[in-house]
Amino acid sequence: MKLSVIGCGYLGAVHAAAMAELGHEVVGIDVDERKIESLSAGRAPFFEPGLPEILASASASGRLSFTTSMAAAAEATVHFVAVGTPQKAGSQSADLTYVDAAVEALLPVLKPGDLVVGKSTVPVGTAERLAARVREAVPGADLAWNPEFLREGFAVKDTISPDRLVYGLPRDEKGAAAAKAALDEVYATALAAGTPLVATDYATAELVKVSANAFLATKISFINAVSEITDLADAIGHDTRIGRRFLNAGVGFGGGCLPKDIRAFGARAEELGLGESLAFLREVDAVNLRRRQRVVDLIVGLLGGSVHRRRVAVLGLAFKPDSDDVRDSPALDVAVQLHGLGADVVATDPEAIENARGRHPQLHYVDDVATAVEGAEVVVLLTEWSEYRDLDPVQLAERVGSRIVVDGRNVLDSATWRAAGWVYRGMGRR
Repeated sequence: MKLSVIGCGYLGAVHAAAMAELGHEVVGIDVDERKIESLSAGRAPFFEPGLPEILASASASGRLSFTTSMAAAAEATVHFVAVGTPQKAGSQSADLTYVDAAVEALLPVLKPGDLVVGKSTVPVGTAERLAARVREAVPGADLAWNPEFLREGFAVKDTISPDRLVYGLPRDEKGAAAAKAALDEVYATALAAGTPLVATDYATAELVKVSANAFLATKISFINAVSEITDLADAIGHDTRIGRRFLNAGVGFGGGCLPKDIRAFGARAEELGLGESLAFLREVDAVNLRRRQRVVDLIVGLLGGSVHRRRVAVLGLAFKPDSDDVRDSPALDVAVQLHGLGADVVATDPEAIENARGRHPQLHYVDDVATAVEGAEVVVLLTEWSEYRDLDPVQLAERVGSRIVVDGRNVLDSATWRAAGWVYRGMGRR
């Protein structure tokens, strides 16, 4: 099939490359000329394992191209809208400016029979509104909603081999059947492999993504809240109804999805007069933000009540490993707070330094752990990169000024570190 992907950020670039890798002819479109130049040259504009390889493969096949011209979408029959929906400034609500602009820009090149497919995470009611606009502007064209469920660090796998597919389809049977047939062709490989499919209405499709994120955020904040009393993740994780995954106490969640999605979910509920139903999400958010302060307070306490002019090594800046994304990153937030208290913060990360520097140039960044910990009075692990998990406490002790480690992700073996003479503090761990 001939596909267009509008928006070539994290979601769009991965989707475009993956669809081309699966055999479709794809054009990716974005207004950012530098991003398009990079993608056209086969260079991923952000770090995502596996993306450079499929970019190179799909580009070499001739099935993948990138441009800033919306006119290039005219030859496609299915158009994916994959632009961002950030949090509005001064509000908890999602900013739909980019989604609305993408659809409006696409309308002049749409043809009867074309299908616009939303992939962006949007408040309930957005698809219904945009569908009416598409049908009004181009009779015979239609809209479906197909939410993404990508995990940063696993986005290529999650796109090519998703754990489920969700279609939000038009109400009328004919329109629904046509939209489903088009999407079935797009995802033929995944469906043939037995990927579960949920075909539903617009509202349900919109709610699936934010509900999944809200549930995950609630689980993380629950264990973080309880860990302020005691560490019982293993004990309750053995309960098959609960499970052990995402039940690790730590510095909390971040990134470009969970924080802003739960806020937008609650804000939309308020707009619909259903705010009480999701009021608990405010506490989920509060617990999450409190964890960052908890790490800062722990460090201040370990250094005798003040971090002023004390050297602190921060290991990790991305909000999670295998990513260079620092949006709403707990790690970067903690580093900035410590700097604000007068600490001599030296921070490092395998991939996220440039993104962090772009947001907070006041911090001191170095490229490697050895330099970061040189003379440090406390070492703080905030992103659980594998190279940090596997650090040798004996070797590290030779470089630091004081053997104090704060494990903000509870991934280090506390007994091993203590045996090497370190003062170890975890999140909820003794």
